[in-house]
Amino acid sequence: MGMISEFKDFAMRGNVVDMAVGIVIDFIIIAFAIFMVVKAMNAAKKKEEAAPPPAPPKPTKDQELLTEIRDSLRAKG
Repeated sequence: MGMISEFKDFAMRGNVVDMAVGIVIDFIIIAFAIFMVVKAMNAAKKKEEAAPPPAPPKPTKDQELLTEIRDSLRAKG
């Protein structure tokens, strides 16, 4: 029992308790920072997935002319 009471006295000293609290506060701060980074990355990924795909480009004049020629050839054939 002597060893247990010595350990209890040691653990209840101010320095040991302060250190334990510091390690816990430090862990909580780091965990919160990592959580915020992951949350921001997930939000950016959702926003990227939710964006509609860009509209296809408008055909050029050459493409329009070729389409008209093709359509007229199909109509004759």
